[in-house]
Amino acid sequence: MRALQLTAPGTLELREVPVPEIGPADLLLRVGAAGLCHSDSYVLSLPFSLRAEPLTLGHEIAGTVAAVGTDVTGRAVGERGVVYLCWSCGGCRECLRGNENVCLAAGRAAMPPCPGLGPDGGMAEYVRIPANSFVPIGELDFDAAAPLADAALTSYHAVRGARDQLHPGATAVAIGVGGLGHVAVQILKAVAEIRVIAVDIAPDKLELAADCGADLGLLAGEDTAARILELTEGRGAEAVFDFVGDDATARLAVRSVAPNGAYRMVGLGGGNPGIDAGPAGGPGLPWGATVRKSYGGTKSDLAAAVELARSDALRVVVERFDLADGPAALDRLDRGLIRGRAVLIP
Repeated sequence: MRALQLTAPGTLELREVPVPEIGPADLLLRVGAAGLCHSDSYVLSLPFSLRAEPLTLGHEIAGTVAAVGTDVTGRAVGERGVVYLCWSCGGCRECLRGNENVCLAAGRAAMPPCPGLGPDGGMAEYVRIPANSFVPIGELDFDAAAPLADAALTSYHAVRGARDQLHPGATAVAIGVGGLGHVAVQILKAVAEIRVIAVDIAPDKLELAADCGADLGLLAGEDTAARILELTEGRGAEAVFDFVGDDATARLAVRSVAPNGAYRMVGLGGGNPGIDAGPAGGPGLPWGATVRKSYGGTKSDLAAAVELARSDALRVVVERFDLADGPAALDRLDRGLIRGRAVLIP
């Protein structure tokens, strides 16, 4: 089969490799589509390899079951689904509580094995997956379903973690209207009767946000926090979701969140929000506001996101590329030229 593999730091190649063999508890998935994420760019940019042998990238995967392991029950060849990306142990207290994304087996890092970031991923014609990571999608198109595995999963988890603040009439801010941000806008409008303000540096991304249901779009600049305060009677937004995570967006989140509000760090830009333990007031974090680094999501979050998509409450905007054009698609992603989410079609 063909697979897009990281063969050395910074080197991505389309290679011919054997179709994976599956174990008793596995499924073999014929990949229908694989989404591209900034995490893929991050792995490609590392000055070292994640493992000794070439690594097939891709953690947003949708496809059809092609073979079923001998110990697997409840799954059948021909079923269509997406792959839950946290390959957790399934038996620890966190997994049993439904918090698979912080599985105890992953230690303090709390990042269970993820396809394309350790095990081989889905930028290929076939992928081996644990059977318990399969989530059915019905008749959803693969290209629109694949990004649900991360863009929707991660957005849904971040939003669910701030549900107490999303009361009717509240204001939520989504910073960065890329692959995750445009999905988050739709999830926010689907789950709560709130006003959504989208923030981005690009006018076309704000147009995308409007298409996704955002009530207002603001171009990011020096006065963005002041504009949000003005729009919220000086108090700030009840929830701020940062899908970029650099210094500028982190500081914006702190300066625009309301007292008792929720600031959710989702983007991995390494930004410093400038939070300290001093008295609240001015541009600093207000009293009662919570900060949470939100990673991935639970399997139930993914199932909920799939249901939103199946009910037409969530529509992932995608740009399609052939598997062989993966490097070009990643370059477009790095330059901020993708509208919505890029997906590779094997």
